[in-house]
Amino acid sequence: MTASPDPSAAHLPEAVLRPVRGHHAFEACVEQLGTAIRLGVYPLGTALPPERDLATMLGVSRATLREAMAALREAGLVETTRGRGGGTVVTLKARTPSARAAARISPERRADWLDALDYRRIVEPGAAWLAASVELTDVRRGQLERAHAEVSRAARPAAHRQADSRFHLTVASLAGSPRVIEAVTSVQSTLHEMLLAIPVLGTNIAHSDRQHAVLVKAIVAGEAERARTVMEEHCDDTAALLRGLVG
Repeated sequence: MTASPDPSAAHLPEAVLRPVRGHHAFEACVEQLGTAIRLGVYPLGTALPPERDLATMLGVSRATLREAMAALREAGLVETTRGRGGGTVVTLKARTPSARAAARISPERRADWLDALDYRRIVEPGAAWLAASVELTDVRRGQLERAHAEVSRAARPAAHRQADSRFHLTVASLAGSPRVIEAVTSVQSTLHEMLLAIPVLGTNIAHSDRQHAVLVKAIVAGEAERARTVMEEHCDDTAALLRGLVG
């Protein structure tokens, strides 16, 4: 049996959930819904609104909303039952090993992680801008393209995560600045810890791979501002997902 909603909090969903903006609605949906659940806008044991209503509130398609709900189920934030009397209920149960690990993270570590996401938003777009501003030799271009290909080929989650880190470090190395490489290494190390604490989500990986491809083209073409913008979008999407699932 689901709990009755608190009448005093009935206005909160309309106040907290808002139409999604940006190219990748999936990550934004996960962020908004995950945050609303963790902050008690939808308390433990209560049912979420029907799929149609949530999609309207967030301004997304029902297909996108279903992908976001699947991510929340993987993280153990909700459970869904089908058929008459079914629906999606807030459970806050860590179902997967990664979700259980996330549940044990201390408030101090979470605060450090969120700070790292802000730092990454400054560092990695700048690294991409610098990488596109230099004239690449054939060797350097080959390094970038091989690093990108390795991410695309990686089949297992652990291999993909490592290949993804190598790709970002390769981009940083093209800038030719030891300080930039050190900064990107630092944020990638923390990002690795964070991504280990959430489920592997195919939709997010597909978005990420497409952004990587656009980034490579921008760097090779010497389009510095385009490279910066793409990396900013990439950082924002990853941050939205992590804020929604990790907190």
